[in-house]
Amino acid sequence: MYATETLEEKRLCNIGSYEERLRGFDWAIAEKEMGWGRGDPLNIGWNLTDRICRLGLAKKPALLWEGSDGRERTYTFGDLRLLSNAVAAVLSRLGLEPSERVCLFLDRVPELYIAFIGILKMGAIVQPLFSAFGEESLSTRLLDAGTAAVVTQKKHLPKVRRIRAQLPALRTVVVVDAEGLALKDGEVALDLDSEPRLERFPIFPATAETPSVLHYTSGTTGQPKGAQHVHGSLVSQYLTARWVLDLKSDDVYWCNADPGWVTGTSYGIIGPWSNGITQAVLDSGFGADRWYGFIERRGISVWYSAPTAIRLLMRDGPQAAKRHDLSSLRHLASVGEPLNPEAVHWSREAFGLPFHDTYWQTETGCIVISNYPGMPVKPGSMGKPFPGIAAAVLDPATFEPHREPGRVGVIGLRPGWPSMLRGYWNNPDGYAKKFTNGWYLTGDRATVDADGYFWFVGRDDDVINTGGHLVGPFEVESALLEHPAVAESAAVAKPDPVNMEVVKAFVALKPGFTPGPDLELEIMNFVRKRLSPIAMPQEIAFVASLPRNRSGKILRRVLRAPEWGEPIGDISTLMED
Repeated sequence: MYATETLEEKRLCNIGSYEERLRGFDWAIAEKEMGWGRGDPLNIGWNLTDRICRLGLAKKPALLWEGSDGRERTYTFGDLRLLSNAVAAVLSRLGLEPSERVCLFLDRVPELYIAFIGILKMGAIVQPLFSAFGEESLSTRLLDAGTAAVVTQKKHLPKVRRIRAQLPALRTVVVVDAEGLALKDGEVALDLDSEPRLERFPIFPATAETPSVLHYTSGTTGQPKGAQHVHGSLVSQYLTARWVLDLKSDDVYWCNADPGWVTGTSYGIIGPWSNGITQAVLDSGFGADRWYGFIERRGISVWYSAPTAIRLLMRDGPQAAKRHDLSSLRHLASVGEPLNPEAVHWSREAFGLPFHDTYWQTETGCIVISNYPGMPVKPGSMGKPFPGIAAAVLDPATFEPHREPGRVGVIGLRPGWPSMLRGYWNNPDGYAKKFTNGWYLTGDRATVDADGYFWFVGRDDDVINTGGHLVGPFEVESALLEHPAVAESAAVAKPDPVNMEVVKAFVALKPGFTPGPDLELEIMNFVRKRLSPIAMPQEIAFVASLPRNRSGKILRRVLRAPEWGEPIGDISTLMED
């Protein structure tokens, strides 16, 4: 039995009736609300600050920031406008030109968010990179992009210095906390606290197709690919933030994704601020009490998180949430990997609200399939396509849509939505391979049920083919999580001489449970009963924790590679426990 929403709840949410939104949908809805006409200049930086200030919101808090050391800083939309102008002016004086790449290699400090806007205002392409990248990962991405400048912190400067000789295009390194530091040639200091606030800056007249953000995405094989987005992506990000995340004028919003990942820019910067929403940022690692305390202190009303983070919270049980006043929360959403049904049920118990799964990719730039406010949530489902997005499950042989429900295929999207990537940097062949038979191929497999809900099966390279039967790791992992001893789980393919592949599970146990053959057999039979003998893991490895990146996604390739005698690949994005 799925939860149903009342007519009153549908009326109160921004999207209203999903079915009505589908009829006659046009992206012009967002364009009209933003006051933008097709063919007019469209600069994301200007829209996040100057336009919001013109709406009379200059004094409204835009950023509520807390550091791991307890420091706090608050910035209004007026502050963002003046300070981003100052950053744009500094970069221009340093000789940086429109369309050049400027990398942000920073922790989640205020300077990251302000510089992101300033770079776009002066017409350069912003290249956010995760600050925990090692030298090799950083060098690979900067070299591929031909990056002209890096904005960083004192703590990360040694990495940049050590690879600088390998980067002929890198002319300038900007350090935002250079006090007491002996700078070298080509390094400059930028202190936003002392930099004069600039009332006016000549905003670069970007068009909808002007390059804006360059996000690097790691595949399971090959070099990272730079997904190039454009200023017109704002149209999608503005409207999906309103309709999927249900952002309203009085909300305090928290997206706990790092802007080194696309979630942290599309919905940690562009989506909320284009809607004039106050957002809070916690520059600190995970901790249940730390996170719950932040929600309580800041009065967070809309929270966008990740399934892995939710499962970590589940380890501490709903009682940890009950120790805090979380009554400010009204809408929860998740992203990064499929949301297990157990997490949806648990969130109802812990918060009185379900997490709404959302599906999208670096390449799509915005949410493309989702569970919407006011629409019944089927726990474990990805939801339905966003209005304006044509999605289908395609036969992997013919790339024609499956007509009957329940068949596994590749998720395909019809090209043309505003935030779709416009290419891979220096990799036109890789970009061309993403399109077949008039569809953008996501590389993810799913099914669609009779009600039009999509159900994730796995990545093309994650799906386990055992004896000719396709087994989705997500389904196995969901079943494993239902066992009372299991805190976290991951399922991968292991080679088998008879069945080609069998399921191997990696399990982190809850406190109080001891790994051993008896528990392994018990868990195997538990899954067998819930799914099938085919889906039952043939081996379970008990681990202290699972490898995951900073956006919360479990890195199955790190677990799978040793089983096949393959190299693990780039592990610089692994989250440290």
